[in-house]
Amino acid sequence: MRFIDVFAGCGGLSLGLLKAGCEGIIAVEKNSMAFETLRHNLIEGERYQFNWPDWLPKQAMSCEDFLNGYGREIGQLKGEIDLMVGGPPCQGFSTAGRRNPTDPRNKMAEQYLELVKIVQPKHIVIENVSGFNSKFTERKRTGGEREQYFKKSYAEFISEELSKIGYTVSRGKVNCADFGVPQNRYRYLIICSLEGDPNHLDELLQSRDRFLEDKSLPKSRPVSVYEAIADLQIRDRKLEENKDSGVRGFVEAVYEAPEVYSPYLAIMREDYRGAPNSRRLPKHKPETIVQFAKIQRESQPGRSLSKEAREKLGLKKHAITVLTKNAPSPTITTLPDDIIHYDELRILTARETARIQSFPDWFEFTGKYTTGGKKRKIECPRYTQIGNAVPPLLAEAIGVFLTERNQHFLQDELEIVQEGAINAGS
Repeated sequence: MRFIDVFAGCGGLSLGLLKAGCEGIIAVEKNSMAFETLRHNLIEGERYQFNWPDWLPKQAMSCEDFLNGYGREIGQLKGEIDLMVGGPPCQGFSTAGRRNPTDPRNKMAEQYLELVKIVQPKHIVIENVSGFNSKFTERKRTGGEREQYFKKSYAEFISEELSKIGYTVSRGKVNCADFGVPQNRYRYLIICSLEGDPNHLDELLQSRDRFLEDKSLPKSRPVSVYEAIADLQIRDRKLEENKDSGVRGFVEAVYEAPEVYSPYLAIMREDYRGAPNSRRLPKHKPETIVQFAKIQRESQPGRSLSKEAREKLGLKKHAITVLTKNAPSPTITTLPDDIIHYDELRILTARETARIQSFPDWFEFTGKYTTGGKKRKIECPRYTQIGNAVPPLLAEAIGVFLTERNQHFLQDELEIVQEGAINAGS
């Protein structure tokens, strides 16, 4: 199956689809930092390479730039693409933020629909935050004016528009932990097809057990964070200078691969013998470490610190969680200080968050680790790339499901043609 990834980020969806045997054609990503990670690993990577068209430069660009700059060439892709994937940026309608219906980032969903109309892929997968299906509400402004609003959610809007184009739509929430990701990450999926089957999401969920069996992952319980990151602990490890960020003064723990891998770790290490990158340790001040110890004492592992505990500790931060060793992580976000290690007084390294997102160790993140101030609006450092990504394991499960379904459809079509030929001959 040939696919296009739009709003591709650092490549979580693309990686999963490539691992499922799909063929990458084009990836559209506006941020140059995220695109560089994608290009380095998947477009021109050692393990995977997109079958990139000669007419399109391998560089970051927005969906709008893609449509305006290459309209004629995009038109020639009509009927040639099996799958289009991508989740329009969620900041405009995330329940975690200010839900502003006039946010220009919401327009990116409409650009995505315009691209669908031109290319008309056989299948479409849109992944987004669970709040994607929450409705906007009308609010009065001072002076009697009313803000612009939508009576329906963006998920409803997009689904109705896709139905008008001719797609059957299946949509709903999934928990990434159900597909082997060591993280309770609830996402909203819209799966569409031109072939008329409205039960894609149900069928995907039904394929879960077989996917986990093929990966040797447990079906009766979720994968724990301990299984995902235990080998990345720093206690009793020698520390050395970190060299993959280009900034002096940071250290990382020398990596020692365990002799025996858990099933999940075996997937993360797949035929890779080296030390993964992005293991730079944060520089915590002594008072910060003391604060982490207090947070661990006051917290209920696996649950965000209560309002009472935050007030007792004098914390202004609204969300901070201490991991539970033998349970999945809460949702990995773009803010590294949202989560504290289950056994060490520190936040997670970028590689640990990548493991929890199910990125394998050979996948190398590029660019700076963090950013701040006004740069947050324009830069996409490693922690942000990882937090925004679709977990590759979930993407792979989707790719396997759609590939098998497409094969069955083609087989049915072949049998119909053969039966028709036999009847014509008789």
